[in-house]
Amino acid sequence: MKNKSRIARNWLTAAWMGLGILQLALLTSCGRETDGEPSTDPSQVVTAEVVKATRKDLSNNLEIASEFEPFQEIDVHAKVSGYVQKLYVDWGSHVQRGRLLASLEVPELEDQIKQDQAALSRSEQNLTRAKEEVRRAESAHAVAHITFARLNGVAQTRPDLVAQEEIDVAQGKDSEDEAQVSAAKAALAAASEERDVARASLAKDETLYAYSRITAPFTGVVTKLYAYTGALLPAGTSTSTSGLPLLRLSQNDLLRLVIPLPESVVPKIHVGNPIQVRVSALNTAFAGTVVRFSGEVDEATRTMHTEVDVPNPDYVLVPGMYAYAEIPVDHKPGALAVPIQACAASTTPGQGRVLVVNAQGQIEQRHVTTGVQTAQNVEILSGIKEGELVVAGNQGRYRAGESVRPVKAALANPQGEQ
Repeated sequence: MKNKSRIARNWLTAAWMGLGILQLALLTSCGRETDGEPSTDPSQVVTAEVVKATRKDLSNNLEIASEFEPFQEIDVHAKVSGYVQKLYVDWGSHVQRGRLLASLEVPELEDQIKQDQAALSRSEQNLTRAKEEVRRAESAHAVAHITFARLNGVAQTRPDLVAQEEIDVAQGKDSEDEAQVSAAKAALAAASEERDVARASLAKDETLYAYSRITAPFTGVVTKLYAYTGALLPAGTSTSTSGLPLLRLSQNDLLRLVIPLPESVVPKIHVGNPIQVRVSALNTAFAGTVVRFSGEVDEATRTMHTEVDVPNPDYVLVPGMYAYAEIPVDHKPGALAVPIQACAASTTPGQGRVLVVNAQGQIEQRHVTTGVQTAQNVEILSGIKEGELVVAGNQGRYRAGESVRPVKAALANPQGEQ
């Protein structure tokens, strides 16, 4: 038994010694591997997400919120005072230019027109009588003149045949009838003028009476009614705002989008510039153009009044709706560009810094000159070439000269970027 116990203890001691030798060998092996050159296993090289510097059409747009306004909007007043006899429209009625909106009851004008017609008829009769009087006077003068001429001719040939008194009487009658002709012609002229006055007075009152039929001055929509049947409308002939209008008419088939343009953008805006109008309520975009602007900057807001006309033939848009106008401020076709996250900004305007992966797979730091900058990309004017790989991501993870394994960066395609 003692021999067996001694043999077991010897075997256990040998096993422990063998385990210690194995651990020492492993530690030595690890030390030798650590003290050697770095591993060249590709799986242990740091990866870097990169993009190629490519050419793109860059557009820098300015988005300004505004609201639609009618192309023109007026309050329709009555030209003459009267009661609304009949109303032909209501809220929201679409009317064409010249359509009858309402008719007024103006009895005093009707009586005035009858009086003017009677005065015109009387003046025409007076004119006819004056014409007859002129013809009578001219006939009497013709007889008197012939009588005087005959007597005077006889007196010239046979002086002792006709008394001088008869010749003098005939001459006086001729002159008297000539004066009556002149008086009759003057009366005719007065009667003609009286007829013209009566005719003008009738035309004036008929014109005023025509205003009792209120018509639409342009094609539009009735957006508000101020008066109904039976209401008294005062004559809107003064600048006073107390007069009650009949209705409000808006031209909505063509809308104005008034944009308060910032002062910094004013030099870049011209008539005819395309504008993209986005209406959130309809989830729709419309194409428009700049058609007019005030030409001066408001001193209070430092903005310029700019208008875009938006056709609305189907009346899909309603005045008062909010819209967002996207105004192209800068446009650079075929610009060398990289994603904006690949270019670190510098304290100097127009300068930046990028990390480029060269052909040897090493990081190079480049200083670049930048140009047009959009929400997603930035133009590179100098510092890199087209097709070079640029690190798109956190530049603080890499050091110049570090070897990396480039992989294509998964960047979202920016909406609206060309």
